[in-house]
Amino acid sequence: MLTRISFALAAAVAACLTLIVLAASPRPAAADRHDPNLLTVDNAAGAMRTFNARGAIDFDDLFFQDLGANARNCGTCHRPEEAWTITPEGIRRRFDESQGADPIFHSSDGSNCEGAAPGTFAETRSAYSLLLSRGLIRVGLDLPADAEFAIERVDDPYECAPGSNAVSVYRRPLPSANLRFLTAVMWDGRESLSTSTIDDDLLRQANSATRGHAQAPADLTPSQRRQIVDFERRLLMAQSRDNLAAGLLAEGALGGPMSLRRQGFFVGINDPVGMNPTGAAFNPRVFTLFDAWARAEISPAAPYGAARRAIFRGQEIFNTRPIVVSGVSGLNGDTFPSGVTVPASFSGSCSVCHDSPNVGNHSVKAPLNIGLDDPGIAPYLPVYTLRNHDTRERVHTTDPGRALITGRWRDIGRFKGPILRALAARPPYFHNGSAATLEEVVEFYNKRFTMELAPQEKADLVAFLKAL
Repeated sequence: MLTRISFALAAAVAACLTLIVLAASPRPAAADRHDPNLLTVDNAAGAMRTFNARGAIDFDDLFFQDLGANARNCGTCHRPEEAWTITPEGIRRRFDESQGADPIFHSSDGSNCEGAAPGTFAETRSAYSLLLSRGLIRVGLDLPADAEFAIERVDDPYECAPGSNAVSVYRRPLPSANLRFLTAVMWDGRESLSTSTIDDDLLRQANSATRGHAQAPADLTPSQRRQIVDFERRLLMAQSRDNLAAGLLAEGALGGPMSLRRQGFFVGINDPVGMNPTGAAFNPRVFTLFDAWARAEISPAAPYGAARRAIFRGQEIFNTRPIVVSGVSGLNGDTFPSGVTVPASFSGSCSVCHDSPNVGNHSVKAPLNIGLDDPGIAPYLPVYTLRNHDTRERVHTTDPGRALITGRWRDIGRFKGPILRALAARPPYFHNGSAATLEEVVEFYNKRFTMELAPQEKADLVAFLKAL
């Protein structure tokens, strides 16, 4: 009892201190002394920069203001210093500094189980283990009334009591920057309607997040939604400096966020299945940022030369390395509105799915299943056994993905791909945080698509991804 009282007292004091600290939104770094529009933040691979089209980032913007009932704001899960998302390292630091009282540690969605009520500090750490170790937020969803499947069984390692929703899935918050390149909002696209624009989707998401994650008692006003989305859409981010290759604009390269200002984009740009509205053919050379580093005069012996050539080689692997694309639900065997039917197996490259030029996400709404919902990929997550009403077929999954929105059997395990810029600043990777490093990301694809990458090729590909 004394331990619990002591912990409660410590938590109360920490909460007061946290509210004082968090009353002002995070200011991770000063604006670049040469350009106030740029915010530079160091990371393990070098440094990332955010460009804000309206001068220095205003940390008093509505984006950073408490609009709900639990002291959260958009910046709670979209931190400028963590590539406008959250990372386990940052979350653990906040946990230690606040003694678990930071607003992100709220049982509505931050804890492993809904409504968790830990008594001691150790119990609190355990109750929020997925957030602390993988940066995962719990999302409660219900099956659509007309779903083609039922939940037959749940194997939950956390033994959560039944919550207010049929399913709890655990996902990484997506970055709130580079949104001008989005085609679908949320991993499962649940905020994207077939008849709406991406701007409409973002306005809807701003309200949904405030009502849900921040537990706001009422909808945001149209002007509040507009202000939040306008703030987000002004943000461009990318890695700007690499520890080994130095500046990513050196010798003609086009790294960093400034080149993103000039990067063309429209829905369907460079789409590989005939959905480009201009009719232009797909170009597998999606990334051209480091073409200049292919020049022979960049000697591997010169300062930074070896690292720059490695980044270029990784870019070439991404663009052109032949891989057999098969078994990808949402791509192989599907017929698209363009009339194109994709074969059950074909030779492609990484850029087939990451087709947006110099950005790397899908240029159309294209949720895919590449096997990330397999229980063996994320053994720390609950496993749902789903049964098809008609065929009686069963599937074991840690996250039904898009199927929780559409109710369709074929959509089980399908997720959209993320924008690939600023990857080095936001581990872990994939929707479930199953890859702790970019090395693990490369190894997943190497095994999944039997790429047979040599050790140097893996290292080159990682170097490229870190430079994005």
